[in-house]
Amino acid sequence: MAIASINPWDGSVLQTFAPLTDRELEAKLSLAATAFATYRQWSLPQRAAGLNRLAAQLLQQRDTWARTMTLEMGKPIQAALAEVDKCAWVCRYYAEQGAEFLQDQAGPLDSLPDGTVAQTWVRREPLGVILAVMPWNFPFWQVFRCLAPALMAGNALLLKHASNVPQTALGIEQLVTQAGFPPGVMQTLLIEAHRVAPLVADPRIRAATLTGSEAAGIALASAAGRALKKTVLELGGSDPLIILPSADLEMALTTAVAARMLNNGQSCIAAKRFILHEAIAPALIPRLVERFQALNMGNPLDPTTELGPLATPTLRDELHQQVTEMVRQGAQRLCGGQIPPSTGNFYPATLLTHLPPSARHIEFFGPVALVYVVPDLETAIATANDSPFGLGASAWTRDPQEQTQLLMGLEAGSVFINGMVRSDPRLPFGGTKQSGYGRELGEWGLLEFVNIKTLWVKES
Repeated sequence: MAIASINPWDGSVLQTFAPLTDRELEAKLSLAATAFATYRQWSLPQRAAGLNRLAAQLLQQRDTWARTMTLEMGKPIQAALAEVDKCAWVCRYYAEQGAEFLQDQAGPLDSLPDGTVAQTWVRREPLGVILAVMPWNFPFWQVFRCLAPALMAGNALLLKHASNVPQTALGIEQLVTQAGFPPGVMQTLLIEAHRVAPLVADPRIRAATLTGSEAAGIALASAAGRALKKTVLELGGSDPLIILPSADLEMALTTAVAARMLNNGQSCIAAKRFILHEAIAPALIPRLVERFQALNMGNPLDPTTELGPLATPTLRDELHQQVTEMVRQGAQRLCGGQIPPSTGNFYPATLLTHLPPSARHIEFFGPVALVYVVPDLETAIATANDSPFGLGASAWTRDPQEQTQLLMGLEAGSVFINGMVRSDPRLPFGGTKQSGYGRELGEWGLLEFVNIKTLWVKES
């Protein structure tokens, strides 16, 4: 079956690609192994220079690749431009900081019984070829946040991108080649999902990373476990956003809407559950409804569009089924919740309240927010934690004691007070519970895929 790039705005087929044959896939694996053997010899300054060239290529071609993302998966064009810029940032960050993260570290001197001394130190060396299985929702950023540290560490990377963004996937490979990295150090694999598990078993693949659904993470981790290979998983999220009476309510309200509608609502770290203190909920809920209904939904290439189409018709239909089921179980629809009679994969900004208990197990991957009203801070924290997910969390309060309780009590990979949850090249990113394990970004992300080697040398 062909791999197709389809515009979610109008359903037009942009381009189709034939999946790799077994022979072509073998050739790419062989090239990756050969390229790694060469590239691992590059000095740290050489790798940093390559990343700086890659950042420059991204910025020179930002309009081209932002438009490609928007055409393939419906991302509003302003968000797509910002995504390219962020990819350049992560490349520059590792170019500037990576050498320090990878420096040898001296260990203790070891005094031996014969009176001699052994020197010890710790070295960080590349693992080899890393397989990256990446999603469509941030088709550049999700790749670059694992690609940049992998290249700085001296690894090679094979990308199995989502099947609906093949042009983006091939574009990333083109950019890496243009930046002067050895041929084969980064390659895109246009293959079907069922071919990933056998690929993980190949001895030339040393580790794997995946961003995606729980089901995809379980499948990859199972395959990697059978092959005794390390994985990093960033999976789903149902991030809470708590607003307490002492908060800057206008800023909290504005951020809540922006955080939920990020990337047309298709973000793992979007604020999916609004947890409001009962003292302010009656005033905030009508304002949330008003702002949701006022969002400009339209062509994602139009710079004024705030809410574009979902990436595929299937995703839109699944989201609507979730909303319909919640209403059937007793949820109240405050706005939205109906598929518009327009072309494209659109779904309106939707607010639900009076949620059934089953809602805690669901990730609504689209512009749907759940509203909970709670009597106090303790209940707010308990409601936030009452989920199998633990990716991010945010809370709004100007009370220092409340801030401390939230920072300590919320179960998540990151907690933001008076700000929107976001990833940052300088800080570790990842989740807990069913949201995955391992970390990307910062020093922590770079060290996930290195061999931490202990060296011991006795005096002659």
